[in-house]
Amino acid sequence: MKELEKLRKEIDEIDNEILGLLNKRSKIVLDIAHIKRNENAKFYSPERERQILERLTALNRGPFPNETLKVIYREILSASLSLEEPLKVACLGPLATFTHLAALRHFGSSALFVPVITIKEVFDAVETDKTDFGVVPIENSNEGVISYTLDMFMDYDLKVSAEVMLEITHNLLSKSGDRTKIKKIYTFSPATAQCRRWLQANFAGMPIIESTSTANAAELASHDEEAAAIASDLAAKIYNLKFIEKHIEDSRHNFTRFLVISKEFPKKTGRDKTSIMFSLKDKPGSLYSGLEPFKKARINLTKIESRPSKRKAWEYIFFVDMEGHVEDKKLKNAIEDVKANCLYLKILGSYPHGGF
Repeated sequence: MKELEKLRKEIDEIDNEILGLLNKRSKIVLDIAHIKRNENAKFYSPERERQILERLTALNRGPFPNETLKVIYREILSASLSLEEPLKVACLGPLATFTHLAALRHFGSSALFVPVITIKEVFDAVETDKTDFGVVPIENSNEGVISYTLDMFMDYDLKVSAEVMLEITHNLLSKSGDRTKIKKIYTFSPATAQCRRWLQANFAGMPIIESTSTANAAELASHDEEAAAIASDLAAKIYNLKFIEKHIEDSRHNFTRFLVISKEFPKKTGRDKTSIMFSLKDKPGSLYSGLEPFKKARINLTKIESRPSKRKAWEYIFFVDMEGHVEDKKLKNAIEDVKANCLYLKILGSYPHGGF
């Protein structure tokens, strides 16, 4: 017991040191905020945050795990930023949606999250300066692209400033946690699609009631003893629900990619992606000619999607993701060559690779 008490005392002393260092760091953050305010510089610098996380994880020799280190430092960075100027972030609500979880992952819990009902409202909030940033889903690894989000980039002059990759795990929740009491299930259509086989095997014939989000499903189930909801762990906590079954998604490799939108995109970090959208002249071989400059420049295209332009029948807008930053000379030149074959081309953003 004496040895245990000795070790606990050592931990207390270390915690005191950590507390002192956190406050010392915060004072420097406030000095930086003063300088930024005088120079009218932007408070939030995602490229600087990226550098901090990469440097610390590279230095870490354990046994403290890198993934946990990133989570802790994300909160430190978030709290530090709130000392300067709290960020306002629009995301699909209510709180505890997967979009909210992605926003938490990227900005930390000290940001001010503004829940809205639709993807369009997220774009509206950023466009009208009601929020500094917005977070929207763009694609799921199993269900594919979210077309409505792509459509919004045609209607708004906003930029992609970051991407967030979030593993999606679904749970069946209810007030009692007793599956024998369930007579209906509230769910959100993407969640329904991602749990289709499990629902068929376990609740075939059960009424499925669509809600506006997984969090809304959880909220509805929290008021109904005979209802269950498909939602996240965080939703279970916020809405005081119990688990009937965990991890009911059909695929254990279920990820959703989210985009952070704003009015500007960050500087290069050395490990970036660029997204563009363009339309081509209607002639044979136009798509091949349009993409050929990327091949010649040996630029890796990671995704290409097409959407109707909604301006003319059978006219399409192409969305392309690629490795690199628009400030890279070869990428910049390739985009200029592509532009020569286009009716229209817009750079949506250059941003840190979300796979870090």
